[in-house]
Amino acid sequence: MTANNEFGRLLLDLWGDLQQAEMLWQIGVLLVCLGLAWLFDALVRRRQTAREPATSKAAQLGQRGLKRIAFPLSALVLVLVARALLSHWHHVNLLSLAVPLLASLVVIRSVFFVLRLSFKGPWLQLFERIFGALAWGIVALHITGLLPDLINLLEGVGFTVGKQHLNVWMILQGIATVLLTLLVALWASSAVESRLMATPGLDPNLRIVFTRLSKAALILLAVMIALPLVGIDLTTLSVFGGALGVGLGFGLQKITANYVSGFIILLDRSIRIGDLISVGTDSGQVSRITTRYTVLKGMTGVEALVPNEVLVSSVVENKSYTDTKVRVALPVQVAYGTDLEKAMAIMVDATTRQPRVLPEPPVKAFVVAFADSGINMELGFWVADPHEGTLQLRSDINLAIWQAFQAAGIEIPFPQREVRLLNQ
Repeated sequence: MTANNEFGRLLLDLWGDLQQAEMLWQIGVLLVCLGLAWLFDALVRRRQTAREPATSKAAQLGQRGLKRIAFPLSALVLVLVARALLSHWHHVNLLSLAVPLLASLVVIRSVFFVLRLSFKGPWLQLFERIFGALAWGIVALHITGLLPDLINLLEGVGFTVGKQHLNVWMILQGIATVLLTLLVALWASSAVESRLMATPGLDPNLRIVFTRLSKAALILLAVMIALPLVGIDLTTLSVFGGALGVGLGFGLQKITANYVSGFIILLDRSIRIGDLISVGTDSGQVSRITTRYTVLKGMTGVEALVPNEVLVSSVVENKSYTDTKVRVALPVQVAYGTDLEKAMAIMVDATTRQPRVLPEPPVKAFVVAFADSGINMELGFWVADPHEGTLQLRSDINLAIWQAFQAAGIEIPFPQREVRLLNQ
């Protein structure tokens, strides 16, 4: 109550200063302090840009931290010094009002600098703006002495859920506490993730599973700790939990099935990052496995998002499940009257010259069928890197066979039709 009276008197004194010419001195001193702080901030940024980047991690963090708080911290120091000097001749109520606002800005930027070290994402910038506006609003309400009245007003708006009596202020406290504990939980999960990702000998799929399980467990623990701290009984949530369960059962069947399937895929390790798979009409290399879908990057660069339920319930061709070697079949047709043994030898020789073709199993050529326009043959060979694609390799082999057939006089037939006119 004493603090509120002091702030109330500060506002009254400030209003009195506005009626006098001395207020111009305070406004001018404040503007000079802010201008000097802006120049100091620009100087810090220019010097950090001009000098070579720091080699040690601690020095880099120090430079980044100084850049974040250089303006509000220098402005706060200048305003404190100016207030102490100017108080001998004039009132300094405006400068006294600027001190808590600048101090809160220093605290906000410091807190979010620590958060930026732990979290990544565009949401953090928006959250910083919202949090900064709320923090400044609370400081302004506290300075004006309106904060206790606002709290009493929010406490007066209440309702009952089961045996628990709730009010708006309790709910706001719960939201703030949950957000704070969630930030701590997310920071802890990121630390666990970094440790798991750096653990040698641990399968990548298991790393992802353990990371997501630890994140879910920490978030659940954060909520269970935060709500009782503000007096909200966890049994109150059973009513909402029942409704949520019904909603998940009927409306979110596919989403729930995809999440469960995602954990099954990660645990049984049937599909791993880097595998070359085909499911339905989609094929490509697995570049990412999430709890809802799996990303397949095709040879053309197009990425397909396949729901995990499809991968669990459908037949999946995994070309690198136990062995990366795959057989490639190349059809070739020659004209009737061709020396087939010679043609087969040319085909095998043209294929074995390619560096991507494996010597074992050996390259083989087969006579498949006697077709309408020629004799169908098949060239079979093995490669160990199917993820690189086979289009270029097929083209190189076809070109080599074509050139060798041209030199040997072997004809590759094309469809022909013979028309006879009778009774002419």
